[in-house]
Amino acid sequence: MSLSVQFDTQHLYYLPQYLPVAQALKKQGAKCEFIFYKEGQLDSIKDEAIAKSGFSALYLDSPLQSLSFYQQSTADWVIFGNKPAFSVSDKPTISAQLALMQHGIGPKACYYDVSEFPFDVRFVEGSERLSRLQQRFPDLNFVDTGYAKLDPLFKSDSTNTMSIEDLDLDQSKKTLLYAPTFFPSSIEYLSEHWPEQLSDYNIIVKPHFFSHTKQKYQAHRSLFSTWQKYSNVYVTSVDEYNLLPFMQIADIMLSDASSAIFEFAALNKPVVWCDFYHTRWSYKGLLSFRLKRRLDPDISLFHKLTTRAASANKIKSALNMSQQSTKARQAARKKMLNDMVGRTDGKCGERIVDFLLSHSLSGGRLA
Repeated sequence: MSLSVQFDTQHLYYLPQYLPVAQALKKQGAKCEFIFYKEGQLDSIKDEAIAKSGFSALYLDSPLQSLSFYQQSTADWVIFGNKPAFSVSDKPTISAQLALMQHGIGPKACYYDVSEFPFDVRFVEGSERLSRLQQRFPDLNFVDTGYAKLDPLFKSDSTNTMSIEDLDLDQSKKTLLYAPTFFPSSIEYLSEHWPEQLSDYNIIVKPHFFSHTKQKYQAHRSLFSTWQKYSNVYVTSVDEYNLLPFMQIADIMLSDASSAIFEFAALNKPVVWCDFYHTRWSYKGLLSFRLKRRLDPDISLFHKLTTRAASANKIKSALNMSQQSTKARQAARKKMLNDMVGRTDGKCGERIVDFLLSHSLSGGRLA
């Protein structure tokens, strides 16, 4: 019996994480189906993305429908990128085994908290993350496979067709990839004229998906529209949801509390960390503990991995410093890569597939 796997895709930006696994499954003759949730105008972008990838998708009206859907599913495995919409007590009513591939590897507490749901297995990135999860959840099953999303960057037969010229930027300049998260973010601290301060760089602005799609982040989109008017700036659109092609053509990254920092560091390229964040009133003053609770202590590792910019006006000098100290930081990057990202051999997806095949419902089901 061939393996059947469903990928619960709460948001489009989960797709780059899932695809290396789905492609490896397809080579093994497995059936793969992506489960999307209706979002109106965004659905046409999802349709185009899934068609381009060569897979099929099924739409549910909302995550609240997921329990009844998976209760009727005949899949061997359902893979999630975040905590399911249903409760722990509902899990026994689903015949499929449930796996977690966390959608990001950043310094937010949710990276660890999501394992409060007892998945049958969680695929983990790196020895340090594995150790911390095992200590916190000793009764759960964790397997260190590496971060499958990065597989295309390390496969010898993988090619990126994107170029600087495609983005109408100057190939004689170094290219800066600004990849902020949505909250807490550095975006609000950058002025409308920020690109003028970095006129000797190409700037690719790759916002988080929510900065493009959530109503509460309209101010982000207003800034992006202003920046896009500068000749040295390219702002990605909502359908350019995959960060990997932009990572490949960039020389240096600028980011804040985002997993993009770990991902870019895996390429052994310099990173500048924006260690300044805009927070809502409900995260300030006496309520500042909420921000500390949202950001895991893992963020302290950025001190070893990056060049820190303590404020927006320190970015330019930090960029210069980061390129001068690239060799000095190589050892730190390598150690961080092993601990926090895991193996980068382009075979993470294959390791996940090997596990799924050997623990399918037709064979060695997990206890």
